[in-house]
Amino acid sequence: MGAEGTSGGGILTEIDHVAIAVADLDAAVAWYERAFGAQVVHRERVESDGVEEALLAVADSFVQLLTPTREDSPVAKFLASRGEGLHHVGYRVADCAAALQAVKDSGGRVIDEQPRPGSRGTTVAFVHPKAAFGTLIELVQE
Repeated sequence: MGAEGTSGGGILTEIDHVAIAVADLDAAVAWYERAFGAQVVHRERVESDGVEEALLAVADSFVQLLTPTREDSPVAKFLASRGEGLHHVGYRVADCAAALQAVKDSGGRVIDEQPRPGSRGTTVAFVHPKAAFGTLIELVQE
């Protein structure tokens, strides 16, 4: 890894966030505040994904706490089947469309065929966990 925090020319430039699915967002935020002194730097309800998120800054990245706002959201389904815990990893990319195409070109399975609006004004796309050794990946372009 280079001194600037980049991967030396690769498509993934940094870890944007680690997302944790929780049943009670306020309780999770309060625990992170008590245990680590973490502060919420952004909170948003993303209607298209059926979630509310709280972002806690960790250096240049975030811990993203997610809770469902409706029963049919992917996070609600995740909580029902797996319980609370690690939901996905978000990687920063310079160009979300190009990164998504690279996954497709490599034979990878994607959830989003095209990039779409994400929280905090980002552009995002998800890579299916079956293409990524069991990890749901979010590509994030700021």
